[in-house]
Amino acid sequence: QVQLVESGGGLVQAGGSLRLSCAASGRTFSIYAMGWFRQAPGKEREFVGSINWAGDATYYAIAVKGRFTISRDNAKNTVYLQMDSLKPEDTAAYYCAARRTVGLVVDLKDYDIWGQGTQVTVSS
Repeated sequence: QVQLVESGGGLVQAGGSLRLSCAASGRTFSIYAMGWFRQAPGKEREFVGSINWAGDATYYAIAVKGRFTISRDNAKNTVYLQMDSLKPEDTAAYYCAARRTVGLVVDLKDYDIWGQGTQVTVSS
């Protein structure tokens, strides 16, 4: 069973950048699809983006497309979320998630392994 630990969150000014990391334990990380989600106070958890097992296919929510980039390094068992041109509305707890499959996974309900989250706060 893969376990996930996020890091890299923090406080940044609007227009700035952050890179989140999600480190996974387990020897079979490479056959897991990975996703990033976020949850702001009082709101439901929402999809940010996902990447397939090979790292050659990604999909993004409209709100972050063109500003956020997901990548993965299977040799390091790590997936990344590069966040550029950050806006105050990006403020949320960010979670990575995993599902053992080779395709892209978009729906929150289809992920069965979750990290504990890391807080991102964007000041105006």
